[in-house]
Amino acid sequence: MKSFTVLLICALFITACQPQPETNVIISQPSYSATLSDDAHYLLISTANSDLQLWDLTTHTQKYRWFHGEQKSQAIDTAISTNQQYAASLSRDSVALWSIEDGRSLGWWSLPASGQTVAIADSGALLIGLTDGSVMSLAPSQNRLIKFLGHSEKVNSVAISRNGELALSGANDNQVILWHATTGQPIHTWSLPSRVINVSLSQQGELAFASDSTNQAIIWNTQDGSQHSQLNIHRRTHNFSSARFTRDNSKLLTGTPAREVSVWRVLDGKMLVNWRVSRTEHAQIKGAVVYSVAEDNHQQVSSISSNGLLETWPMPPL
Repeated sequence: MKSFTVLLICALFITACQPQPETNVIISQPSYSATLSDDAHYLLISTANSDLQLWDLTTHTQKYRWFHGEQKSQAIDTAISTNQQYAASLSRDSVALWSIEDGRSLGWWSLPASGQTVAIADSGALLIGLTDGSVMSLAPSQNRLIKFLGHSEKVNSVAISRNGELALSGANDNQVILWHATTGQPIHTWSLPSRVINVSLSQQGELAFASDSTNQAIIWNTQDGSQHSQLNIHRRTHNFSSARFTRDNSKLLTGTPAREVSVWRVLDGKMLVNWRVSRTEHAQIKGAVVYSVAEDNHQQVSSISSNGLLETWPMPPL
């Protein structure tokens, strides 16, 4: 009884110490994907009504409403370029490019296999990971299309440097591959113990991050391929649904399918803080997937999750 009481007091203490985030309800309907811009200025969200909504979070207003393709296909993944000029949406059979400046559709392309994940560079160049193990590197402004065939199984996550030169992909074959997006030539290949769930590149491509379906999460130096650090995870399983480096590359922001938002020190992989996103009052499903995390211009951590809540916390010190 004594040990139970101690555990209960500790649990209550930890809950009480979690800071209350600033919370804004964006949508109350179900969603399939959402992406914050690098500074949390914009939010692109794919709803269950088969529409795409681009929100200006500085004014809390919806800027555009888009539909993916003539058939109003459901977008399963979304992306926003770091310079906030372009947005992308991905369905199982096509990818679309949008202008954030004026809301125009800039292109729509059918896919040779089922789409899984998308990333976008400042030029509007796209990376599309497919379930057949290939990755399409599409640069519409240059009429260039490269099909990367470095993986042997479904590609789960892709990332691209903001200048569009470096590509990072992770797949069910346990491989993480850094390659030239403009030529398809591999640069480095790393292996994880199980299938790769999430990858991320720093803005200029100096650092690469990847995590698998167990508890392995590693940061590498892209120049020489050396391991920079490994996240200090002490659970048997710790999956990530989103990851992003801060602009100075000192911290890594992550989200999980289990309502968690964390900040890690890049230097040594230490977890600096861990929060849980809020539950909505009338939600039928009590869990929430953290779709996207970002560092806003006030050096706060913002997150958007499947419950439609935008939440903001103070950035912890190093």
